[in-house]
Amino acid sequence: MTVHTNAHRDHACLIVHGPDQPGLVSAVTALITRNKANIVTLDQYSSDPEGGEFFQRVVFHRPDLAAAFPEIEADLEQTLTPYGMEWRLTDQSIPKRMAVLASTSDHCLLELLWRHRRGELNVTIPMVISNHTNVAEDVRSFGIPFFHIPSQGPDKSEAEARILELLTGNVDFVVLARYMQIISEDFLDAVEVPVINIHHSFLPAFIGAGPYKKAKERGVKLIGATSHYVTKELDEGPIIEQDVARVDHSMTAADLQARGAYVERAVLSRAVQWHAEDRVIRHGNHTIVFN
Repeated sequence: MTVHTNAHRDHACLIVHGPDQPGLVSAVTALITRNKANIVTLDQYSSDPEGGEFFQRVVFHRPDLAAAFPEIEADLEQTLTPYGMEWRLTDQSIPKRMAVLASTSDHCLLELLWRHRRGELNVTIPMVISNHTNVAEDVRSFGIPFFHIPSQGPDKSEAEARILELLTGNVDFVVLARYMQIISEDFLDAVEVPVINIHHSFLPAFIGAGPYKKAKERGVKLIGATSHYVTKELDEGPIIEQDVARVDHSMTAADLQARGAYVERAVLSRAVQWHAEDRVIRHGNHTIVFN
């Protein structure tokens, strides 16, 4: 369990990726050493040692990290630029700000709120936004602000504009916890933070309404869920996490939906946790996940 307490104080996470080449690991570890820091965890992956892509995640402890942060960043720029590497450095003691968008289905939303209250997600939740009001009381019981923004008809521009007013400058990423609205390209361009979605893994085999009913009629033996980053191509974004559950002929469509909801909750929670902990590196249309 990850608890966002003082355990993260003076801990930084460094993500590095770019063309693989000799000397990268040595350069990074030497940089951390000369900045008087100690490596806590180090994970790396190379798609091919000859001409491939290199990915690395390092968590290190440095006393008085906040004061040393600008110096470490300057050292990273000077050290990694000659290698052609991209990098980002985050202070792990500062939780990411996560907004949640939801509709009438509450299972994924409540799972995130519950895990957050237990300290399992290193995030703050400045707001929950929904196009319905049925989850308002539950959200407020967690002490989190709730905003109702209706979204009716084919033109979602007004609703999206209102959502953007709330999000802009206030969040680091957005989670669609079964938010049953298609996000427009204009919204994705304007929001400027990652957006994470959850959906049943029946796509594209069981598209449209009533996927569990269609799955029952087809006699499926496995159901599942997929969490991914949202892109302009519907349900085609980089996948963060997936899981499945076995089902059988005796289960009704309602049984399938109940078991599917359990998988959806777990998959989305893991995806959110890994993103919040900087364990996910996006590369093209896929991800490297250090978990």
